[in-house]
Amino acid sequence: MKNKAKNVVNYIIFAGITTMVFLTVVIIPFLYGVYLTLTDWNGIEATKKYIGIRNYISILNDSTFLYSFTLTLKYVFFSVLFINLIAFLLAYLLTSGIKGQNVFRIALFTPNLIGGIVLGFIWQFIFNNTLPYIGQKIGLGLISNSWLASPQKAFWALVIVTVWQYSGYMMMIYIAGLVGIPQDIIEASTIDGAGQLTRITKIILPLLAPSFTVSVFLSLQRSFMVYDLNLALTKGGPFRSTELVSMHVYSEAFLSQNYGIGQAKAIILFITVAIITSIQVYLSKKAEVEA
Repeated sequence: MKNKAKNVVNYIIFAGITTMVFLTVVIIPFLYGVYLTLTDWNGIEATKKYIGIRNYISILNDSTFLYSFTLTLKYVFFSVLFINLIAFLLAYLLTSGIKGQNVFRIALFTPNLIGGIVLGFIWQFIFNNTLPYIGQKIGLGLISNSWLASPQKAFWALVIVTVWQYSGYMMMIYIAGLVGIPQDIIEASTIDGAGQLTRITKIILPLLAPSFTVSVFLSLQRSFMVYDLNLALTKGGPFRSTELVSMHVYSEAFLSQNYGIGQAKAIILFITVAIITSIQVYLSKKAEVEA
């Protein structure tokens, strides 16, 4: 009994403030947000009428939300795939001992330091002016017109900029994993006659499983939550064809003043991200153990 009381006192002393901050900043606002999904609140008036799960039912018939949600899943899939593929290849190249590899590491990491809004405006200028000018001069039809004016190409423009922004950051995680692999294992495999492809697939990739866990998790989280880049680069256009779900939720809650429905859509997004990332972490951790 005395030890229990002592443990409680120690917990209050060392973790009491942190727990209080976590409850007031994360848990209570989240629960209040869930409550708002059950109301018809418009975000301005003081009164809120309880309407049950009517907001969630209306979302099932909202074709614009379903389109944004599907588009976001497609965007996340290609972004995560290309980010990690390019990041790994860059990391492998820049740990091979090529000349100036530290300079390349810094240069490739730099895009991650630029905010999404600034990055979006820079690439908007490139897609609207620079690339069409070059395409018309050299007669390359693929880039002769602005990609941001085409619904299909605007989506891929969004993916390209996202990959360009985050590949360098994930590359640093893979570099940390690669330099941590014992060189005697690599040398032993070389002596045994293993080729480069065999070394990558049979030794390096399994030993990099923890790096893949972290990098895929981070790229998943950032791709699902992207808003600033979407706003600055395409504004969801043309004709709302690139409006990802975060931008859709913002428009619903604050521009259309349907806060209850917007909050319900945000909760659905949260549950989706939580499920997908939990499955990814579980499978990745399982692969780490097997490796």
